[in-house]
Amino acid sequence: MADFDGDDLTGSTFKHTTLSDARFEDLRANGARFRCVDLSGANFRGVYFGGVVMSGAIMSDVDIHGEIEGLRINGVDVGPFIEAELDRRHPERAKMRPVDPEGFREAWAILERLWEGTVERARGLDPALLHESVDGEWSFIETLRHLVFVTDAWVRRAVLGERAPWDALGLPWDEAPELPGVPWDRSARPSLDTVLALRRERTATVREVFGGLTEQSLAADTAVLEGGSWPPAGSHPVRECLRCVLNEEWEHRLYAERDLDALFARQG
Repeated sequence: MADFDGDDLTGSTFKHTTLSDARFEDLRANGARFRCVDLSGANFRGVYFGGVVMSGAIMSDVDIHGEIEGLRINGVDVGPFIEAELDRRHPERAKMRPVDPEGFREAWAILERLWEGTVERARGLDPALLHESVDGEWSFIETLRHLVFVTDAWVRRAVLGERAPWDALGLPWDEAPELPGVPWDRSARPSLDTVLALRRERTATVREVFGGLTEQSLAADTAVLEGGSWPPAGSHPVRECLRCVLNEEWEHRLYAERDLDALFARQG
């Protein structure tokens, strides 16, 4: 089998070619054209589909999960319907889009309460299963480690101005670019109690920041210092930094609950 690593194949044509079970990683395919291509059973992760056009497409039993804006199917923008249905299924989801300081405090209180129930549920699993992946996703422990990274990046670094707030157990997202100076240890296997102790420190920090919010501080921009890699140095709206934290906490808890269902079934 051919391996291409670091090759520039810009403008190449693949015709009457079989690529079944091929792997594409860190690939640029912007502007590519696909015609009469069988993608059944394909898996896309961490991909960007901005400006993509599909015509004459047949979609059957397709599962799409991600940030969806401006998606038109047969001329209909389905984004608002998706948002409305997700809010219907999870009534507290709308609270994750706060507009004032009190709304941010309420949203964080909801998340802490929901996560408390999720963690209590996870304690019912064999500890070894807390390190198990479901369908290639993060394990429960890795999910908690990622949220440590989220707090360090968007609250401690972006909002509080710490140059390098990172903990050795923090875990950036899988498709992140190289982040010099940021720990990224996928092989670590800390216990649940170890990660929860770290999480308690981080959630206390977030609670304190949200507790001190005012209309003025929420409307301000934060100046991220050079070094530390993420988020990039420069000006970031405080409101958007904190909304990022809310979104990450909300979505990853849903992922965790979904995977706990599978892990409890595996445990029997």
